[in-house]
Amino acid sequence: MSTITMYDASLPVLARMLKNLSAILDKAESHAEAKKIDPTIFVNARLAPDMYPLSRQVQIATDMAKGCAARLAGIEVPSYGDNETTFAELQARIAKTIAFIDSVTAEQVNGSEEKMITLRTHTQELQFLGQMYLLNFVMPNFYFHLTTAYAILRHNGVEIGKMDFVGNV
Repeated sequence: MSTITMYDASLPVLARMLKNLSAILDKAESHAEAKKIDPTIFVNARLAPDMYPLSRQVQIATDMAKGCAARLAGIEVPSYGDNETTFAELQARIAKTIAFIDSVTAEQVNGSEEKMITLRTHTQELQFLGQMYLLNFVMPNFYFHLTTAYAILRHNGVEIGKMDFVGNV
């Protein structure tokens, strides 16, 4: 039986799913053009009035990914402005995040299972061991925001399906 490393379970998975998100955003932009819909309608769309819009869903998903890579590797988390308002700006953010993730090596991440990770939120300070941070915090949050971004676009008529979300497996 083979062993999965912290790197294998994290960064390649995050990068792959961000690439799928990028492809979904491409389809949404093409859909907007074909149907003559102002693209900002999609970028600002929400599933419910008290939920974040598509733009914020993408921002949080990329924040989860870059934060995970940096914290597990023990390096500084890149700071982004959270000011994207167009598909092009969201795509640039995704590309920048993937480039950062790709710059972190397996050697930097492997062995971080027992590393203490401290995360400061607006209301509290959370502490995790590396493996629990990845499995119980990063992945559920990351997939929640990816799924919500997908659902916003699907709800608004963009012709995407499960295989767009899952990608080539």
